[in-house]
Amino acid sequence: MKWKTRLGAGVTALAAVLGAVTAPAATAAPAATLAAPDISLANVKAHLNQLQAIANNNGGTRSARGGGYAASVSYVENLLKQAGYTTTRQTCTSCLGQSQNLIAEWPQGDASQVIMLGAHLDSVSAGPGINDNGSGSASILEVALTLARTNPAMAKRVRFGWWADEESGLVGSKYYVNNLPSTERTKIKTYLNFDMIGSKNWGYFVYDDVASIKAVFDEYFTSIGIPTEGDSEGDGRSDHASFKNAGIPVGGLATGAGDIKSSAQAQKWGGTAGAPFDNCYHRACDTTSNIPDAPLEKNSDAIAYALWKLAVAPTQGNDFSVSLNPASGTVQPGQSLQVAVSTATTSGSAQSIALSASGLPAGATASFSPATISSGGSSTLTITTSSSTPTGTFPVTVTADGANADHTATFSLGVGSSSCAPVTNAARLDIPDYPGAAVSSTANVAGCARNASGTTKVEVHITHTYRGDLVIDLVAPDGTAYRLKNSSSDSTPNLDTTYTVDASSEAANGAWRLRIRDVGPADTGYLSSWTLTV
Repeated sequence: MKWKTRLGAGVTALAAVLGAVTAPAATAAPAATLAAPDISLANVKAHLNQLQAIANNNGGTRSARGGGYAASVSYVENLLKQAGYTTTRQTCTSCLGQSQNLIAEWPQGDASQVIMLGAHLDSVSAGPGINDNGSGSASILEVALTLARTNPAMAKRVRFGWWADEESGLVGSKYYVNNLPSTERTKIKTYLNFDMIGSKNWGYFVYDDVASIKAVFDEYFTSIGIPTEGDSEGDGRSDHASFKNAGIPVGGLATGAGDIKSSAQAQKWGGTAGAPFDNCYHRACDTTSNIPDAPLEKNSDAIAYALWKLAVAPTQGNDFSVSLNPASGTVQPGQSLQVAVSTATTSGSAQSIALSASGLPAGATASFSPATISSGGSSTLTITTSSSTPTGTFPVTVTADGANADHTATFSLGVGSSSCAPVTNAARLDIPDYPGAAVSSTANVAGCARNASGTTKVEVHITHTYRGDLVIDLVAPDGTAYRLKNSSSDSTPNLDTTYTVDASSEAANGAWRLRIRDVGPADTGYLSSWTLTV
């Protein structure tokens, strides 16, 4: 939220661009609107942690003066691009530092009817601005990513804006609105603004500029038993004013800034009467520790509720949704990972769904267990890479082909080789002491996947008290056996060794076996064996 006039401006930020993207209009449908999904609080907080880290690396602020705002724009933009958004940066020539607004559009729905959501991404120079306004920025980012993951049919076009230089006087959003042709302005049917939605001594404020828009948010809060108030503190002090002054209907949410919570408000919402809603407002203490979970989670879900209510198409007959958990993951070449694929019947009756994956990098395969499910069911996707799979980030598209509808979800697969991630396999080894007594022994085998230098390391550590003719072999994935110990010539019972594989000439990644054998007079073959997969 911008400084009050008596405090003056003094913050640089970035400003950005609109690229009006057109697409065929969605066909109208009768029936109920698809229910909004739950927005992950953990993901919203992860975005806030990233914004905090950016501030830490830029003198404790995300204002444009130190580059923190530009880094914030890059972080948000990269995630949106990976999710399939059309993104545009708009250089604001009237903003301090000619910083940039960031605009992202989901390329579905009627392009002549735009529902726009926005939040300013800059902070004041005095602090990192995690509540003001990392909270609004992170929340609409996760709502945008959730929209992409669930990929519902859209009745209207959805556009998101992250504004530059709000703290100097709404400069970025004013520039955006003033530079829209009149024909583009008329396409924006509603603008929703979110500025400070995680205040520590919070209230639940809903913009009351347009009664019908306020009613949408109130509908959600009523459903969870939370009373709201109109937002008088934020009137004219955040980016919705730029749209309102252009005749565009506006709405939004806030949890309070520097105003004092009254006794009646404390009785209604809890918290401390006689104290500011956010005592770190525009201060260096506006960090991630200044954000409580409750208002951040409830306001994020309220944003999704309003977006789905205003822009998502009504359901048509039998339909379902598909989602992935997690939505991203990283493996080393030769490793595999698993992803939970969940579906839900969103309207009508359940239907059969065939699952498939595309967009895999070279040398990687995907399998589903099971590959065919009924909507409402789930499956496990296993992505397996090979030692030749190239490094990088790859968007893998999971297609759910239903009898009445098709949906997709995207998994961001990272394949990296910059580190050697250790894995360990421990086992208890019971070696029969000739002619029949048992000796308790332990063994631990550790290895790590191929590292940056092209080697794989396998470590073997064995402690035992067996004194017979014991031999220990390490068997590589290609079947080559390496003799680690031969007790007939080595009376030391224990073994502690490291074997380093040259990955360019040996099959390093795969199943390594440690093989124990007594070759004494009563040779009974290999006594024990266990496997370590690297």
